[in-house]
Amino acid sequence: MKIGTCVSFSSMEEMPGKLAVLKENGFDACQLVAWKPSLWTEENADSLKKMLEDHGITVSAFWCGWEGPTTWDFYDGQLTLGLVPPEYRQMRIQNLCDGGDFAHRLGITNVVTHMGFIPENPYDPAFGGLCVAVQTVARHLKENNQYLLFETGQETPVAMLRCFERTGCDNLGVNLDTANLILYGKANPTDALDVLGKYVRDVHAKDGCYPTNGHELGQETRIGEGKVDFKAFFSRLHELGYNSHVTIEREIDGSQQLQDILDAREYLTKIITEIYGGDALC
Repeated sequence: MKIGTCVSFSSMEEMPGKLAVLKENGFDACQLVAWKPSLWTEENADSLKKMLEDHGITVSAFWCGWEGPTTWDFYDGQLTLGLVPPEYRQMRIQNLCDGGDFAHRLGITNVVTHMGFIPENPYDPAFGGLCVAVQTVARHLKENNQYLLFETGQETPVAMLRCFERTGCDNLGVNLDTANLILYGKANPTDALDVLGKYVRDVHAKDGCYPTNGHELGQETRIGEGKVDFKAFFSRLHELGYNSHVTIEREIDGSQQLQDILDAREYLTKIITEIYGGDALC
């Protein structure tokens, strides 16, 4: 198992410095988080692949964003996020296919995104349209031998599972964000593994609290200060046989972000080695 963190791919010029900082702080794994399709060129892929190889960094997943508006709340988020809103769907299908091709050039198998507020009602017309969109992207990624990973958050675990079943593609998986299930008030992350455990291919280690009103998400926190029971979570992951990447995510900026990530690594290392054994992390 490897502990890594998120690295934002927002410009080619910044990447040497970001990868150097990652390596200087003892990380050799990350997720690349990318929201600018204009950067996903063959030339950039070749250059970035060499940078990663030179720094000895493994990329567990390509977090693929999409164009159009984004509002991270319970109201406008329904209208703007992921593949659910029909007015942005075709554009974002193309974004995800293009992002998958870029990731393929980098040698990355897992492509992650948020699908949006998947309807709980399977008879909702939006649910059927979403499933067709997911199928389109998944089939494209299948040609590259890649997986399409849903990041948990805006949907209940059973709504995500229902989408997997309706879509019928064998290259769908989960990037389980421990905090998002709480921040959106959708589930306890440990219990969610009973529904989605066999699909988990990467984990976002993040912490936070449940919502306190019906409009805004709960508050993200430093790992260990929120509602996630990481010992219970990793115990269940161990039971399921998971032994892949754990990606620390901290949604703040500035120097405190790095310090919180380093503290989180220490916190998680103690828990993982206790549950998996002393040689669990490599």
